[in-house]
Amino acid sequence: MSDAGPRGLYVHIPFCSGKCAYCDFTSFPGRAGDIPRYLAALEAEAALRGPLPAVETLYIGGGTPSELGAAQIAELFARLPQGRYAEVTFEANPESLDRDRLAALRRAGVTRLSLGFQSLDDTVLRRAGRRHSAEAARTAFRLARAGGDWSLSLDLICGLPGQDFSRDLAAALALAPDHLSVYGLDLHEGTPLARSGFVPDEDRGREMLELAIDRIAAAGLEHYEISNFAKPGHESRHNLNYWGAGEYVGLGCAAASHLDGERSRNTADLGEYLRQVESGVRPLAESERLSGKAKLGERALLGLRRLAGLRLDPVLEGEFRAEWLDLERRGLVTRHGGRARLTREGLFLANEAFSSFVAPFEVNS
Repeated sequence: MSDAGPRGLYVHIPFCSGKCAYCDFTSFPGRAGDIPRYLAALEAEAALRGPLPAVETLYIGGGTPSELGAAQIAELFARLPQGRYAEVTFEANPESLDRDRLAALRRAGVTRLSLGFQSLDDTVLRRAGRRHSAEAARTAFRLARAGGDWSLSLDLICGLPGQDFSRDLAAALALAPDHLSVYGLDLHEGTPLARSGFVPDEDRGREMLELAIDRIAAAGLEHYEISNFAKPGHESRHNLNYWGAGEYVGLGCAAASHLDGERSRNTADLGEYLRQVESGVRPLAESERLSGKAKLGERALLGLRRLAGLRLDPVLEGEFRAEWLDLERRGLVTRHGGRARLTREGLFLANEAFSSFVAPFEVNS
């Protein structure tokens, strides 16, 4: 490890009550019986890596981490590397968040709860394969607000079948969350919703995102990353480290790491993950080291995700001179005061802009 050590620690909890119709994440419904074995494996994997110095943030994601019961939550935190984290985030779904779990999270030192609402319309939720109602989501939020002095973040998806996103957004803002994430529906082949023949309306999706940007700003949340809005002081420090190309370690099935210039990912097969860790072997599935222009390009596309953009040094600006000029000509990026930022148009065509910074590059660039 570098002398500075990683800045973030991510822990993946791959269990869930059922697969949502749009979900392509590494998650395993009906495997709750593996939770005790998995928690022990997380501790064993951390030991295989050795001490993790100077970790500033801890993020527990999934899957659905709140599928763990209160006692299992306490065990999870007891087994993880101990440290004085500046931020501890825990993802939860409304159907599995109750007073006992909230009390366990408070005792564990959680500072930030990320609640997966996706919609606040019962019909839309059923079509999306969600396992909670709109009222259950509101109840979970109120319990969380009363249950601890932490930041509360909500997730919404725009573009779900039959969705009135304007109404969903109004209902979410009425709860006055500290942080709001709005994601456009991105369907992957093989998910139930994709197999059903549903095709997201890109034009309608853009209208929804434009509505979100304007209405959330009017509610006092700052747009600080393409999909994320926060009250001042409630930004996700863990994710800001990602977008700043900082270091982090990932523990668990399918977890990713970025350390000492190497990007790596654990196996996404739950059984294989458990077998390897229990045999004293790191469960590595893939790794790579970016260098030269590819590494610079990664820094550029990650930094452009933030509304503040990224600072341009002479090397980054020079290596991608043709790309910067082309993006400016197309109205996707602006450069001013030594910084590059996506324009408003660029926010909606971000993937087009990002493709300029991914190898293979044009020979004459």
